[in-house]
Amino acid sequence: MNFSTSFSSSLVLPAFSDFSGVLKLPGSKSLSNRALLLAALAKGETKLYNLLKSDDTRYMCTALKNLNYNILCMEEINEFVVQGSAGPVQASAADLYLGNAGTAIRSLCAALTLGHGEFRLSGEERMTERPIKDLVNALVDLGANIQYEVSEGYPPIIIRANGLRGGTVKLRGDISSQFLTALLISGPYAQNPLHIVMESELISKPYIDLTIDIMAQFGVEVEHHDYREFIVPKGVYVSPQQFYVEGDASSASYPLAGAAITGGTVRVEGVGARSKQGDVQFAEVLQKMGATIKMGEDWIECTGPKGPLKAVDLDLNHIPDAAMTVAVLALFADGVSTIRNIGSWRVKETDRIAALSAELQKVGATVYSDIDSIQVTPPQKLKEASIETYNDHRIAMCFSLVSLGGVSIKILDPSCVNKTYPQYFQDFLKLAK
Repeated sequence: MNFSTSFSSSLVLPAFSDFSGVLKLPGSKSLSNRALLLAALAKGETKLYNLLKSDDTRYMCTALKNLNYNILCMEEINEFVVQGSAGPVQASAADLYLGNAGTAIRSLCAALTLGHGEFRLSGEERMTERPIKDLVNALVDLGANIQYEVSEGYPPIIIRANGLRGGTVKLRGDISSQFLTALLISGPYAQNPLHIVMESELISKPYIDLTIDIMAQFGVEVEHHDYREFIVPKGVYVSPQQFYVEGDASSASYPLAGAAITGGTVRVEGVGARSKQGDVQFAEVLQKMGATIKMGEDWIECTGPKGPLKAVDLDLNHIPDAAMTVAVLALFADGVSTIRNIGSWRVKETDRIAALSAELQKVGATVYSDIDSIQVTPPQKLKEASIETYNDHRIAMCFSLVSLGGVSIKILDPSCVNKTYPQYFQDFLKLAK
């Protein structure tokens, strides 16, 4: 299953002035990887439709196959069939390489402790810099045996699994919501009900809502008290038989932003008002910046203003991925924009605060940043630039939008979009004029 799109080492986007049209979104990355793992752990066969076909989902699919799960891919009808195990992983050993797929390595770290055997989890160089210590500490407190192979707190890790005790455990929530997602998904197969007590404020709460919702669709109801305590009962996931992955709300932010920049109209299909994905709230940010938004159950339409966008000062902790798009939109605003409470950017695919600061300055912006915020003053005139993408798909997609300001932009290593949206540049060029 190779879903990647090949590019040369760079891609030059010419100066554009219009961006309009209709776009069907690829499947949600967050939903796809959660659904794959839940289908593997569930009782029965699950047919997954509209699963995102990207590097991140390929790593998860390959890992599950290496754990002896039967996964059939029928690309011609975009259907994946997963035969579940009705319990913990049955394999007794595996060496799993997960690239830079944070959701995959963290959720599998927890899931593998449920069974019996020895497992190694590793990834590319950036993965060795992405923290996993808070999750590992919680799992060890619950009886797991996990060791770091090189550096404490970071992959690669070795798991010597012998079941997970369950009970009460404390967990920090201010680094990544993926740690909590991993514990929640594995919770039903612990030996006792799991009670998670948060030791700090939980970031990115919509991603936890997404996890709880999909767990409910597989038959397990999670109880929580104001996101401070979570109770996961013992149980068995039961396949819903069919699961449709809605469009990716994070990916929707780029074409919608393109309309906002140019004064055009773009409709994205596949995600809308009924979505549980937090990044649908990006539409509210666009409204605050002066765009007109219409929304149906499974579509969002943005029409940009005829003049500049309005500058904003916002706490975007709840939509950290789409918040990156706002930082680039700030180039087209009528004043200084500030994005706050985004410290989680520093432990993503790259240090996104540092990366965005550097590349925004290349195109002429004045940028100030600290540990968890970024302030952008737009230039009088945008500059042509070569954009370093840091092997980060979202940097590449965000900075493609700068070409809509009438300047040519060179995107270095454009293939990094294969992580979550292999067809991104093809779709972008369909709408840009």
